[in-house]
Amino acid sequence: MSAGDQKNGGDKPEDMVPQPEVWPEVERAECLARGAALKWASGVFCRPEHLERLSQYRKRESQRTASVHTRLKSMVQSYLEGVGWGLEQLREARTELREVSRDLKKAGLESDQNTEGGRSLERLREVSANHSQLLAAVSNLPRLYSVRSMVMETERLVESRRLLEAHAKLMDLEYLQDDILWQLNKAAGGALSTEDQEVVAKYFSGVRHLVDALGKELWAVVSSALALARQNPTPFVSAVRIVEREEALDQTLLEERGGGGGNSRPLPPGRPRCWRTCFFKVLEEAVAARFRSVSYLHTRGPGLAGHLSALQHGIMADLATVRHLLEHCVPQQYKLTGAYLRASHRCLHAHLTQVSSWDLESGEIFAVLNWVLHIYNSPDMMGHPELVTEMEREELRPLISTEGLEQLQSKYVQSVRKSVSEWMHKALQVELQDWQRDQEPDTDHEGFYQTSLPTIITQMLEENARVALMIGESLRDQTIQMGLYEMENLLNRFRESLVEFGKEHRRDLSNSKNKFYLHYLLASISNCIILKKSTESLQQQQSSQSAGQFTRTPPNPLAALDRAVRRACRLVMDQLLLDLKPFLPGLLTRPWLAQGDPTPKLCHVLERHLELYLRVRPPCRQRLQEEAQWLMVVEYVRALMQKRLVCRSGEERRQLAQQMLQDDQLFREIFHSLEGEGSAPEVNPLALLPVLAEFIRLKDPNMLTLEVSGLAAKYPDISDEHVSVLLEIRGDVSRDIKGAVLDLLEQSAPPLPIGYRPIFTDILVPPSTMAFCLPTAKCA
Repeated sequence: MSAGDQKNGGDKPEDMVPQPEVWPEVERAECLARGAALKWASGVFCRPEHLERLSQYRKRESQRTASVHTRLKSMVQSYLEGVGWGLEQLREARTELREVSRDLKKAGLESDQNTEGGRSLERLREVSANHSQLLAAVSNLPRLYSVRSMVMETERLVESRRLLEAHAKLMDLEYLQDDILWQLNKAAGGALSTEDQEVVAKYFSGVRHLVDALGKELWAVVSSALALARQNPTPFVSAVRIVEREEALDQTLLEERGGGGGNSRPLPPGRPRCWRTCFFKVLEEAVAARFRSVSYLHTRGPGLAGHLSALQHGIMADLATVRHLLEHCVPQQYKLTGAYLRASHRCLHAHLTQVSSWDLESGEIFAVLNWVLHIYNSPDMMGHPELVTEMEREELRPLISTEGLEQLQSKYVQSVRKSVSEWMHKALQVELQDWQRDQEPDTDHEGFYQTSLPTIITQMLEENARVALMIGESLRDQTIQMGLYEMENLLNRFRESLVEFGKEHRRDLSNSKNKFYLHYLLASISNCIILKKSTESLQQQQSSQSAGQFTRTPPNPLAALDRAVRRACRLVMDQLLLDLKPFLPGLLTRPWLAQGDPTPKLCHVLERHLELYLRVRPPCRQRLQEEAQWLMVVEYVRALMQKRLVCRSGEERRQLAQQMLQDDQLFREIFHSLEGEGSAPEVNPLALLPVLAEFIRLKDPNMLTLEVSGLAAKYPDISDEHVSVLLEIRGDVSRDIKGAVLDLLEQSAPPLPIGYRPIFTDILVPPSTMAFCLPTAKCA
């Protein structure tokens, strides 16, 4: 290759043959190919022994080059065939375009010739249009001249209530008016002037008046449909047929002309009329007129219940007429019974809302609630078997909303509360007047004292609860809750009155005016027992769900009852003490030790009081007996603690103990009824007297330590002062024994057990009067 290059490089320019122009890309590709071949050859023939395979490489490369040349020739041949086919298609297209161009030129020439021919027919077209207008005018003139007579004839038919005939005439007039408007609009090219429209409207103004007059008559017939159905339903049937004709005509016109296209005829004036919708509106207005006619005065007070009853009978009578008569006069799709139900329900809702806004009394509110919640949905009204299906289908809302019902119930409770409060106040005033009577309280069939107060209160609260339950459990619970509040207030005032009654009695002890003071205290206690039973009965009537419904603090009349009973019992015990006081100073004195007086007088007072306590209802009767027993023992021991009698010898100690045992026996005989009824207290106070008597009668003073231990075990509230007085009453106890006994008592003082009622705590020991002595160490 280098030799060839040198040979070519050695030629002179003027001797070289001219070469065709070579593209730069070809030269660059040839250079790259030569470089690649040189690189390959230098890699393959890097050693002399490799030149032996030169012929093999040359042969392989020659075959590869021949294959490439073959593929290139095949590809170039394929491209050349495609180019030839494309050129052929272009030649055919050019030929076809020449033919189309010639046809278009020919069509243009023919179109110009036709335009010239159409201009000659313009006159004929104008003549044809004028002829059409003249023909329409000639054909419409007789009908136009008859419009006024048709209007007058239709008016006469409407006035005579020949509604079907009048409606047929009216439809003819409307058809004529619509046809004329259409022809004029068509003649004006679809753009009828306002002036022409006004001319037509003025000429046919009677038609519009006829529509109004016919509608007025129709609605008058529909309004009086209930009355007509019972006499002559023919006018109502005619009205329904007219309504259906108008409804069908509205639908047809809307389907034909309501599309809004450029060629569609406009709707006639006043269309659509929607008379079926008006029919139901008029029906509802007729129902509402019944409620508007009710005046405010006619429905107030006792008249409200009668008014609601009249509404019930009127509505049911109308519904019967609608179901059995009018329903057969209308198409089935009217569902006239359901429509009347809806109208009546809406009017009732509005009417009762208005009634609920009035300032109603409790009886009026009860009438409204009972009517709404029970009567309206009962089988006698809307719960009638023939109406239940209609009511379910209509899905009507409540006559009064839930909030409205709650407000009515709240107003009812407040009204009843005002009445109950006034009656309770009056009953309490009557009770206070009864306390001043100069005779015993009344007794019931069991012989217990009582007055009219518990009967009045119990009957009033029970009756209010019973009446409220007729409305519902919720109102019953609210009424009972209100009654319990008022009961608590009454009992608080009652307790205050008892306190004032006791003060007045103590101020006028010498006055015989209150000689039945104790009797009326006992009657008050029995009254509280009756009221307690009534309160518990009312609380049991309340439903369990009502516990958390009240935001106020729950009433607690039982606690107020307990306070009133305790106050009354305290006053009874005060009176017993007052009756015992004249005889208590004579107890445990030397005359008492010699003669036993005044114990019989004390027993007489106790017997008289206990006999009166039998007029008190259990369990307060037993409570009074227990309190009287405690009072007697406490006063007896208090008299002992006064040290009115100090024994001088063993014989006096024996006599003192013996007399105390006799008194104890007398007291036990009086209180035998208490033990017989099985309600004696756990610690019988009368058991204290034999213990004290035994303590005084004990002969050996050295045994006093053991005796005091037993006494302190039974009565842990006894103090060293009480024991010291008992030792002094004995009169034979030395200072050493006394000190030992008191030391033992101080060391072994047990705590008070649970449920133990102290007895010595209420007994105060009077301070001892020390004789004058020198301040020796021993005295100090």
